[in-house]
Amino acid sequence: MSYPTDTDSDDNLDFNSAMQGVKPLSHDRHIEPAILKPKLKVTSDQASRYRRAAAAEEIEQVIDGLSSEASEIVESHDELLFAAPGVQIRMLKRLRQGHIPWEAGLDLHGYTVDQARDELSAFIRDAARQQLRAVIVVHGKAHTQPGQPALLKSCVNDWLRQLDPVLAFCSAQAKDGGTGAVYILLRRDR
Repeated sequence: MSYPTDTDSDDNLDFNSAMQGVKPLSHDRHIEPAILKPKLKVTSDQASRYRRAAAAEEIEQVIDGLSSEASEIVESHDELLFAAPGVQIRMLKRLRQGHIPWEAGLDLHGYTVDQARDELSAFIRDAARQQLRAVIVVHGKAHTQPGQPALLKSCVNDWLRQLDPVLAFCSAQAKDGGTGAVYILLRRDR
């Protein structure tokens, strides 16, 4: 292998000679530090008014600790299954087989994600207050929007894991909605 030497001809031009006659591009993206304008001073009163206005315009996306965004997207045909620590496998099997009768239900068809979050949270709280053992929630499979993820199902999957009264949940039997619904086992106060 041979390295070029200073004696090589035209093929070995140095950088400075290659850049002769080249002018820097001018653009407005770079500001020289000496040209920077002094920062505007904002009074604490102006700052607090701005923060209040921004907070009033902000759409609240977290209600009861539940976000309106799903952390994990599940497919419409995926089965959901969750059990809190301490739930017996036998109890989970009975829930999956539909052997624990549900005492109340909620259908979320037609709800926006924010509306569904509010309804589900209130429904679970009310069911727990009434000391119900099992309930059903129909979230749907998102078949009305081909090619779209099952967003509501994904959100319900996340929300139920975060709600304290929920001990376990699983996709329902086909007669009750299959993978478009979940049976929910609730904690009972003693």
